[in-house]
Amino acid sequence: MTGYVRAREIAKLPVVTLGGEDIAQVKDIVFDAAHGSVQCFTLSGRGLLSGPLKRDLPWSEVHALGPDAVMIRDESALADDDRTTKGLTAAGGGNVLGTRIMTDGGTHLGKIVDVILETGRTPTVAGYEIETADRGHQRALLPVVEPVAVSGEMVLVPDATSEFTAADLTGFPEAAHGLRARLGQER
Repeated sequence: MTGYVRAREIAKLPVVTLGGEDIAQVKDIVFDAAHGSVQCFTLSGRGLLSGPLKRDLPWSEVHALGPDAVMIRDESALADDDRTTKGLTAAGGGNVLGTRIMTDGGTHLGKIVDVILETGRTPTVAGYEIETADRGHQRALLPVVEPVAVSGEMVLVPDATSEFTAADLTGFPEAAHGLRARLGQER
């Protein structure tokens, strides 16, 4: 089953084994910017005084991602010494929240406040929730259907992206379909 979800809805979800053991909670989602895919989750302990864990959860080890928990087969799914995260950081990973988003024609669209994920077998970045640069700093969802340039300071998207926005996740699939169709016509 494929659907769309905001990354912030996954943060703080418990990580639970198929045996019912509650072993951690999602702290952050780590993306591979070059491919737009989810690589892993960083984790924190469960409970009020628990801090970050020195282990991460590679996406390949996730059994299921539901609205209430991230399911894994058992605790052996966790990578020791946050090796997945370290590899991505060395390759130039970074946080896109707060980053400016612009079209390749130079139009500033706003600032990224969340990432929209397309869930399913291999979750990918499907778009961004932005605080718009105009219109009184409203929020809008922008689909991303082609690889874009991502740096620590800016995300660059095709010009047509600004024509296909949604106010909420209900309208997001239509906006993504419209952008795919438009970009397909431009080739």
